[in-house]
Amino acid sequence: MKIFNYYPSNPRKLDYKLEKRIFFHSLFFPTLLVVLFWIVEIIEQTLGYSFVKLGIFPLHLKGLPGILFSPFIHSGFKHLFSNSVPFFILMFALIYFYRRISYRIFFWLYILAGTFVWFLGREAWHIGASGVVYAMAAFHFVSGIIRNDVRLLTLSVTVVFLYGGLVWGMLPIDPEISWEGHLWGAVSGVMMALVYRKYVIRRDKFDWEDEEEDDDETPPEAPENAPDDNQNVTGVINFDEEKRNTTF
Repeated sequence: MKIFNYYPSNPRKLDYKLEKRIFFHSLFFPTLLVVLFWIVEIIEQTLGYSFVKLGIFPLHLKGLPGILFSPFIHSGFKHLFSNSVPFFILMFALIYFYRRISYRIFFWLYILAGTFVWFLGREAWHIGASGVVYAMAAFHFVSGIIRNDVRLLTLSVTVVFLYGGLVWGMLPIDPEISWEGHLWGAVSGVMMALVYRKYVIRRDKFDWEDEEEDDDETPPEAPENAPDDNQNVTGVINFDEEKRNTTF
């Protein structure tokens, strides 16, 4: 598809019709996943089901399927809503900016975040999409630093404010919060940002960036007729059947 290979060398001459297609394409996948998150939670709440045992339970075979399913399971609507907004924004940005490799990046962020928790998390049921959210946020932030891309940095800072306490969420402060999911999600994001550090995102530069570069270069010669002025940005709940720990 042309949208995956469209990176205009001159961003001032954009194909606006194709840009519109890219925008709507970038909306589709995150919208689909968020809708599935909500469907699962609505089924749990209205029919009285519990899908907690489809979460990650570290170092136990019963918790292995959770690497795939845990992001779809939440402890309630409040937990779900707090994950849905940043997940949607970050997933949209991933597809919009990285296009051709976006799904590959998302796959690895998704799998690595869950796998790390399975190997290194405490013995509890880890549920929720927050690990993937942390992975995408860290990926965008580190990628923004590597590329000196103001858009990606601004995006991540915005998510920090929207999500609240991203850094604190990676510390073992609250026993009901899956800080392991947050921490290893972030580590996964940093790893993928480094792996794909050479991937180029063409963009228009801001005026102040151009001025900064001009200061470092030899100023161009003035035209012959020019006047000479001599100035040059998964939680954990502990609950049991009798005594069952769950993390989100």
